[in-house]
Amino acid sequence: MTTSSLRAALGRGLDLAREQAAVLAVFAGTLFLSALLLFSVQPMFAKMVLPRLGGSPSVWAVSMCFFQAVLLAGYCYAHALNRLVAPRLAPAVHLALVAVAVLALPISISASEPPAGDAYLWLIGTLALGVGLPFFAVSANAPLLQAWFARTGHPHAADPYFLYGASNLGSLAALLLYPIAIEPVIGLKAQSGLWTAGFLLLGALIAVCGVVGAANARETAGPSSSRDLAVLPALRWTDRARWIALSFVPSGLLVAFTTYVTTDIASAPFLWVIPLALFLLTFILVFRDAPPRSHALMLRLQPIAVALVLFGIGADGNTGWLITSLAGVAAFFISTMVCHRELYEHRPAAGHLTEFYLWMSLGGVLGGIFAALVSPQVFNAIYEFPLLLVLAMALRPGMRNSVSAKDWRELGALAAAALVVMALVGLAGTYGLVRETPLPRTLAVIGLAALLVLRGRAAPNAFVYTALMAAAVVLLPSSMNRGNAERSFFGTHRVSLMENGAVRVLLHGTTVHGAERIKDRDGKPVARPVPATYYHPEGPMARGVTAARSISGKPETAFRAGIIGLGAGSMACHARTAETWRFYEIDPVVVRIARDPSRFTFLSRCRPDADIVLGDARLTLAKEKPQSFDYLVIDAFSSDSVPVHLLTREAMQLYVDKLAPRGILAMHVSNRHLDLIEVATSLTKAHPGLVAAVVDDKAAKRGLDAARSHVVFFARSREALAPVLAWHDARAVAAPRTQPWTDDYSDILSALWAKYVRR
Repeated sequence: MTTSSLRAALGRGLDLAREQAAVLAVFAGTLFLSALLLFSVQPMFAKMVLPRLGGSPSVWAVSMCFFQAVLLAGYCYAHALNRLVAPRLAPAVHLALVAVAVLALPISISASEPPAGDAYLWLIGTLALGVGLPFFAVSANAPLLQAWFARTGHPHAADPYFLYGASNLGSLAALLLYPIAIEPVIGLKAQSGLWTAGFLLLGALIAVCGVVGAANARETAGPSSSRDLAVLPALRWTDRARWIALSFVPSGLLVAFTTYVTTDIASAPFLWVIPLALFLLTFILVFRDAPPRSHALMLRLQPIAVALVLFGIGADGNTGWLITSLAGVAAFFISTMVCHRELYEHRPAAGHLTEFYLWMSLGGVLGGIFAALVSPQVFNAIYEFPLLLVLAMALRPGMRNSVSAKDWRELGALAAAALVVMALVGLAGTYGLVRETPLPRTLAVIGLAALLVLRGRAAPNAFVYTALMAAAVVLLPSSMNRGNAERSFFGTHRVSLMENGAVRVLLHGTTVHGAERIKDRDGKPVARPVPATYYHPEGPMARGVTAARSISGKPETAFRAGIIGLGAGSMACHARTAETWRFYEIDPVVVRIARDPSRFTFLSRCRPDADIVLGDARLTLAKEKPQSFDYLVIDAFSSDSVPVHLLTREAMQLYVDKLAPRGILAMHVSNRHLDLIEVATSLTKAHPGLVAAVVDDKAAKRGLDAARSHVVFFARSREALAPVLAWHDARAVAAPRTQPWTDDYSDILSALWAKYVRR
């Protein structure tokens, strides 16, 4: 070979390498941008609609379910396009869909109000009209572009699954950037405009991919199914069922765990995206060739994490929430890693790629529907989270093997150990040596002990562990003695008896939202209900009523009070007969509980004709006349979280507009996880002349009769707030450096930081 011919060959090789690199870069870049848009629009649109539905955690759960359903539709479309349309025509068809989707931009929501009785259907309809078509067009790109890449003749075209990594990196980037760099800086309207620009750029890149793919595609006689599928191994329905199951569980866990966490902190993008980011991270980590040791490690850790979750659910209060949340993150992440790795291990040949993604998506939709729509109707608490963890255990590789006699012997030994331990615990409890321990916690501890005993085995026994954890979950509802429970779109409500049946308590999630003593210390029935917990007669909100009456100077018949958040109806017993009191409550279940005298008697005895307005407070309060209220209380909680949209500049403008010239506004900001005092007082920046005072009810004992609370009081002038400022536990505050929250901006991370670090 001459020097010139060698140079020519090297040049051709170099040109080919550059061409292949360019093809890969175009496809990877397009998939990255597509995923970036796909996952940034989800928190953006959910935040748009959140204020219409009271800041409920179910908004994100139902939104995820909707997006998974549209993703499935996109995958069905991609599969049909790949099978039925010739490769050279498919890009033109897809670009036509993208062009039609442009007509639905920019993304926005309608001005309609949700009906009081059916938030689910209203939310799904709003999602479909507002973002459905653009999301559908973008959702088809992942399988479609990978299928196009598989026909390019690129060296990696035979196994294009690695491109899923580029797509997942884009998804992860969107989820990390949104709460850190997008939400705090850019308003929702501007976000929508930027998303539209990104969508147009994506359309151009899809066109480039179509041209590149068509130019490099192998010649075919027609649609891809006409030749390629003939040589592919046939798929079995057992394969499809496995893909569905291995997608169902992680998707359901994602929704269930997110609902559990956001119920007690806040329903906000910052907390929505953390579980979703972990979910996507598992795809990035396992959808590639990886050493088997990592999968084996996950299989060993999974039973430990699940057992800790069950132990935490059996605990009460902050301890139980903290254990379950920390262990829940680990159990969710590890179980999702296990399921997704099993998916990768059982992936089909590239020719079945779009069908593989279709069945994966179907499993994801079914999991989302189970956790977001079915579970609230079936379970009266968030039991779907531990149940799905047990299902994840059942999908471990060992469960596909036959169960041996040795397995049954081990399970029998553990069952016997459980009976012995429970008998000893019961005996010790009889003599006051230990506190009563819920059965699921006992089983969880035994499970952890079993892990230590069996740690020397080559592989953990999936059957034994799964059976043990399943028993704990089945026994969970009956053994926790959580009382009469109901569940709605807005959360889980339980009415329980405490202090040996002397006090009836309303809990939303894990937080007390009202209590009524039905027996005095001597065990005799109480004649008239006395407000308890945060609403006790010496508490800030009760004293605020007296302060508002004194400063208003109005006769009893002219005094008007508005209470946002009904709870058990405790505040009704602070009203006088001739006064006008109006309650605002978004959840019909709460209204039903408060009106039921067999549960609570605050309304039936103190305000039997209580005026209750059903609906989101901002939407319903906006219909009131200006300067309507002498005393306005903001006390709307979702478990322990205050709906963010009630703490914004726009919300405060509404409150001030409805407040009488000498009226007083009380904002209850007690929270276990967020420091909301600065968030509330910062609102004075946006309203010149507004005066604020913080009251820390330190004198109240930490109990059901009188719980400590933090309340921020506002008035239009220092004179109007004078009765509050005269209290010994009140202090006037100037506007802090904290930036006021708005409907476009909120900073949950800083509130968490202030609670746990700065204090």
